[in-house]
Amino acid sequence: MKAVEISQPGAPEVLKPVERPMPEAGPGEVLIKVSAAGVNRPDVFQRQGAYPPPPGASDLPGLEVAGEIIGGDAAAGGFNIGDKVCALVAGGGYAEYCVAPIEQCLPIPAGLSEIEAAGLPETYFTVWSNVFDRGGLSAGETLLVHGGASGIGTTAVQLAKAMGNTVYFTAGSDDRVRAVEELGADRGINYRSHDFVEEVKKLTDGRGADVILDMVAGSYVARNIQCLADDGRIVIIALLGGARGEVDCGHIMRRRLTVTGSTLRPRSVAFKGEIARKLRERVWPLLEARKIRPIIHATFPLAEAWKAHAMMEAGDNIGKIILTP
Repeated sequence: MKAVEISQPGAPEVLKPVERPMPEAGPGEVLIKVSAAGVNRPDVFQRQGAYPPPPGASDLPGLEVAGEIIGGDAAAGGFNIGDKVCALVAGGGYAEYCVAPIEQCLPIPAGLSEIEAAGLPETYFTVWSNVFDRGGLSAGETLLVHGGASGIGTTAVQLAKAMGNTVYFTAGSDDRVRAVEELGADRGINYRSHDFVEEVKKLTDGRGADVILDMVAGSYVARNIQCLADDGRIVIIALLGGARGEVDCGHIMRRRLTVTGSTLRPRSVAFKGEIARKLRERVWPLLEARKIRPIIHATFPLAEAWKAHAMMEAGDNIGKIILTP
């Protein structure tokens, strides 16, 4: 099969088209003929040598795919050979064929293309696990999303609004702010021209946000605490601003704040399978009713994966970037 591998750690150009043996599905797994694969920030970190795949995972990048089940243990998940699915994987998505645990497969929502479906698993699994499970966001609460124009951001904004929440977000330009506001967010904040701490306090009459989804960390953690409501929760899912930051623990104690975080890739199949069941029950009906939708910014041929990575690193995308074998 054709695939794209990381020839060595480095810039986007280290992504090279290669021929690889077709993978084989084991017990509880299916073999998917890939029609489209999502590009995600962890792929960039892996290419740079900063995010190795977990033990047993493919060394090929790619954490989400959509396509047709052509072999394996489909019946174990209530599927059949020939069914079209999207799937979360721990690696191997940048290829014509990919193995996925059946528990991490979901049917392509009615009305969505395979390209759209390829942009669902990584972002929706991540947002559900961190915003609703770990962050405990409940109806009527306020969510602040950093990086609102990213794939994660556009997903979190739409899903939280559909669940009955007030949603604010940060983005790096007025154009990006306007684009995400059109998805239903209550207000966007251009972090280059405005202090998001002051803006959130104004928007909430000084109360603050109940949950903050943070992909920056670093110095943002202390600033997040300043604009968090009492009993609020910060959930860190990436370290774009660095792994270290200084915080006032007195605020955490007096105001009963929670600072937490997670990474999804190394978690167990059982853990991810439970998220998949929640998504199928709670979120897939919203997708099929077109109340929420994946935002696809661009597609590239698989062999041009390096161009997709260059676009993501430049921060030009609003929503998802997709590869098409």
